[in-house]
Amino acid sequence: MDIRKTRGTTVHEIDATGLPTPEAQELILRELRTLTERTAPFAAVLLMPAPEERPAGTPATDRIRALKELRPGLTAHCRGLAFVAPADIPEERAKAIHSSDSLWGCPTTATQDAEAARAWVRSR
Repeated sequence: MDIRKTRGTTVHEIDATGLPTPEAQELILRELRTLTERTAPFAAVLLMPAPEERPAGTPATDRIRALKELRPGLTAHCRGLAFVAPADIPEERAKAIHSSDSLWGCPTTATQDAEAARAWVRSR
């Protein structure tokens, strides 16, 4: 994880590229949990893996439960999550990325351009 400081907010970069989808999801949830437990303002760029045809791993209900547990910490401390994802991600993942406050508890954006994601996060 890469870390920078911008206007009192720590900016983190979580790189899940090259990982199978289940491992990437676990990494991201674990890192976000760690960030929320620090109880300090942060923003993050999430570098997502390419989609898989049929990802295996943790059932969606378990991931949603874990995210619901994280949401209060994200609402309190996260200034924004910028997802860098390929254009051909499955519709379900695209909806989750774009659901912003309703799912994540903080502002989100998605792009295919890592530099645009970093700029958006710095502006938060």
